[in-house]
Amino acid sequence: MKLRPRTVASLALVPTILLTVIGYYVSILWTVGLSFTPSRILPVARWAGFDMYERLFQTERWHVAYTNLYIFGGLYIGFCLVIGLGLAIALDQSVRGRSFFQTIFLYPVALSFIVTGLAWRWLLNPTTGLQDFVRGLGFESFTLDLLSSPDRAIFTLVIAGVWHSAGLTMVILFAGLQSIDQEIWQASRVDCIPRWRMYWHVVLPMLWPVVVTCLVLLGMQVVRSYDLVVVLTGGGPGYSTDVPAKFIVDHYFERQNVGLASAAATLLLLTVVALFVLVSILRRKGAAT
Repeated sequence: MKLRPRTVASLALVPTILLTVIGYYVSILWTVGLSFTPSRILPVARWAGFDMYERLFQTERWHVAYTNLYIFGGLYIGFCLVIGLGLAIALDQSVRGRSFFQTIFLYPVALSFIVTGLAWRWLLNPTTGLQDFVRGLGFESFTLDLLSSPDRAIFTLVIAGVWHSAGLTMVILFAGLQSIDQEIWQASRVDCIPRWRMYWHVVLPMLWPVVVTCLVLLGMQVVRSYDLVVVLTGGGPGYSTDVPAKFIVDHYFERQNVGLASAAATLLLLTVVALFVLVSILRRKGAAT
C-alpha cells in the first residue's frame, strides 16, 4: 500500500510530537505535582497540600528574587525599547555609515549571556577594570563599586542586559520602520507636519505589532537571565540580585529541596503565563486600532 506524501510527513512528525509531549508537558505536570509534596533529595508520593507554597511565601530570599524579576525585567525591557527605538529612528534618517552602525550595535547579540556577564564582570572589577584604569589616569578618588553594593548590584544586571539586547530591538524596530509606506512621509511633507510628530502620532501606532514582538523576545530573555546573574553577580552580594531561576536551581541541586523548588517553578510558570496573556491582549488591542 502506497502512502500519500502528506501521510508520510505526518508520520515523520510523530517522534518529535511524542518527545515534545513527554519531555515538556509531562515534565511540567510532574513539577506541579511535586510542588504539593514534601520531597527533599528524592521525590516522595505524599500529599502535603499547599505547605510548600506557604513556606515559599515565608522565605525572604524568594520575595527578593521575585521582586528582582520585575525590577530587572521592567528596567531591562523599558531601556531596550527606548534605546532600540532611538537607534532605529536615527538609522531611519539615512545617516552615513548606516550598515557599519547596525553591525556595531547588533554585535553584542551574537554573544551569550555568559560571555556578556564575564565581560562586564571584568570591566567592573575594582582591581583590573574601569576603576583601576581611571585611577591610573590620576583620579585616585574614583570609585566604581556597583557589584559590591546590595542596593546597586541589580542595576548592574540591567546595564549588562541592555548592552546585550538593545541592538536586537533596534534591528527589529528598524525593519518595521522600513516597511512604512513612503507615501505617508510625502503626505506629511506636503502638509508641513513636523517629523517628530509623525513618528509619535502615526509611525509608532503603526509599529505596535512590532513592539509587541520585541516585548515577547525581551520577556523571554528576562526569564532566562539565570546565566547573566550567575556569571556577573552570583546572586550577591548576599542574595540581593537573586532571581527566581537561580532560586529554583539552587534549591533543586544545592539544597536538595525538590518540593520547595517545584513550588517556585510552578509560580514562575504561572507568572509567565499571566504575562503572555497580557501581551496577547495588548496585541489584539493594537490590531483592533
